[in-house]
Amino acid sequence: MDFPRILKKRKGYIERIKPFMRKSVAKVLTGQRRVGKSFLLYQLIEEILGEEPNANIIYINLEDFEFSSLQTAQDLHSYIISQSQKKDKNYIFIDEIQDIPGFEKVIRSLLLNEDNDIYITGSNANMLSGELATYLSGRYIEFKIYSLSYLEFLEFHGLTDNEKSYELYSRYGGLPYLLNLPLEDETVNEYLKSIYSTIVFRDVVSRYKLRNTLFLEKLIQFLSENIGNLFSAKNISDYLKSQHATVSVNQIQNYTEYLSNAFLIHRVERYDSVSYTHLRAHETCACLVGSEMCIRDRRNTISKIWESAILLLDIALQTKPKY
Repeated sequence: MDFPRILKKRKGYIERIKPFMRKSVAKVLTGQRRVGKSFLLYQLIEEILGEEPNANIIYINLEDFEFSSLQTAQDLHSYIISQSQKKDKNYIFIDEIQDIPGFEKVIRSLLLNEDNDIYITGSNANMLSGELATYLSGRYIEFKIYSLSYLEFLEFHGLTDNEKSYELYSRYGGLPYLLNLPLEDETVNEYLKSIYSTIVFRDVVSRYKLRNTLFLEKLIQFLSENIGNLFSAKNISDYLKSQHATVSVNQIQNYTEYLSNAFLIHRVERYDSVSYTHLRAHETCACLVGSEMCIRDRRNTISKIWESAILLLDIALQTKPKY
């Protein structure tokens, strides 16, 4: 199989993953869609083939029509076994695995063979909770993949560190594919809108079978307008009542959890700087919405990102343990 040519490498992630390569633990890469998880797999494959030109690479992209016949855990397991070589190392890469029901049983079974070196990606934060964590306890390590950092953005786009470069980064965000687009409002916004729509309707509405999409849009609007602010489900419920929309606190909590699972928002728990403990789940929390998803009112986004950064720094400083 031919893999895309790697133009830019994310060396930081590769260096973090390298110590676990060829080890009998599953390497799980999670993160929002289009942050570059697939290309990290390609980079890892390139690393392996550079050292072992004849390595047995089994690559499965579950969003590719070529693999549309793999619908169940049994289908996935049978295909991998058919491509495996006995008494040789098998390097197994599975992209966007979360849509296969019971995939965790497949991974656990494959890990019984120490010749299997497994790498998987997923766009749902919940894929590593509950049953999967039980099945794979001690047999996987998670790497959370984010969009480009500012330094990566400079490297990818061939820019120098100056005020104009930082303005571009703050304005357009760090999705890696922007390398292939002109950094202009109209072009970038169209691309970001398409990503936003995919995440909302595929990873939230479709996955959780939501019917109240109008409320979901209002909730996302509220969250994106309150980056860096402290709020609670009760605050949101009161706000929606003022907009003549009645939604229960429980429903708001569920919907924000779905958005968090899709990596559209990031929850920041409140922390008690006196007792050094997290406050209860129903207490007010802060949510940070990724800059590349704040496409509705980009003019106000940059200042709100700074507010969020300051808030997160403040929380980090508060959590420093006493000695």
